[in-house]
Amino acid sequence: MKVLLTGADGQLGRCFQDVYATTYEIIALNSAALDITNLEQVAASVSGHKPQVVVNVAAYTAVDRAEDEPEQAFLVNAQGAKNLAVVCAKLNIELIHISTDYVFDGTKKTPYSVEDAPNPINVYGKSKLAGELLVLAHHPTARIIRTSWVYSEYGHNFLKTMLRLASEGKEVLTVVSDQYGCPTYAGNLAQAIGSIIDSRPSARLYHYTDNDEMSWYDFAKEIFMILSVQDKYSPVVTPISSAQYPVSALRPQYSTLTKTLDINNNIALRKVVKLYELN
Repeated sequence: MKVLLTGADGQLGRCFQDVYATTYEIIALNSAALDITNLEQVAASVSGHKPQVVVNVAAYTAVDRAEDEPEQAFLVNAQGAKNLAVVCAKLNIELIHISTDYVFDGTKKTPYSVEDAPNPINVYGKSKLAGELLVLAHHPTARIIRTSWVYSEYGHNFLKTMLRLASEGKEVLTVVSDQYGCPTYAGNLAQAIGSIIDSRPSARLYHYTDNDEMSWYDFAKEIFMILSVQDKYSPVVTPISSAQYPVSALRPQYSTLTKTLDINNNIALRKVVKLYELN
């Protein structure tokens, strides 16, 4: 199976390559090798490589910066996704596109299902929803996976920020405690993508996260509990409200997703902390 992977240098792209290096023939393209916002480049690359599947994990993910750069966020997350959909549909190539829990407004008190109506409250979420709609409009048989709070041993993410602050000797950290979701290891999400490639289910929209719902404060506490068990220094974590941590973009206060994909090998946070220490 030949799989063309966009966004290959991001945390999900790197984890996908780790998981499937010997399973698929992966054409791993970063933004320098393939600018998905350029339709001509997309057409030339996809037609030249002739993959059976394109997996689009390329994205503009700077949630706060998107408020000041909406054109760039929409260019990557919406127009780029559309370009891939147009080309893949024309060439009859399967497309799997990754989206986000931030397409929801966070006003529910129970997990969001694939049937719930999106209502994003920040530019990032709006750009990702636009990408979903454009993908399905131009490639009706494409598949979209929404996920949340992705972390790994690669790239920039909450886990690595917490570990960096601990390594710098921070004694006290304040972390938001009134936003809830499901932290998701990028390697597990990669396996969920692979399950769709292998089984080719008929549905078009899926939710995948890891199993535990928690706040960012809870997530930080769990990380530092692991460090303390390993006899490593960990700071005191103090809960604060979203109002006490002003940022440019509003966040959904509740964005837990009802899973519609399941996988057997759910890698735990404890293992990822150890993986981080080896990288």
